[in-house]
Amino acid sequence: MAPEDARYKILRAVDANPDVSQRELADELGISLGKVNYCLKALVDKGLIKAKNFSKSANKKRYLYVLTPAGIDSRARLTKRFLTRKMAEYETLKAEIEDIRKDLEQHSS
Repeated sequence: MAPEDARYKILRAVDANPDVSQRELADELGISLGKVNYCLKALVDKGLIKAKNFSKSANKKRYLYVLTPAGIDSRARLTKRFLTRKMAEYETLKAEIEDIRKDLEQHSS
């Protein structure tokens, strides 16, 4: 997974579920726990996410992740780029499928 895709998916997941654990993020996104930890630290360092300890949690290492206003803006920009890239991939794949169908029809006749 590209770094920008990982950032986008982490921001999206954290926005949807602020009390998600790093292990849950890793499982949900299909990336390593180490990569999730690295990305979250980078997002905190950039000021896109705030990490707060759960005061009521028995596990004091558990955090609540909250997108900052800059994080919300970044998520919007990343969403736009992600969607543009995926639409281009879709169009390319659609054209490739059409070429394969034509080739198959020519060889089936």
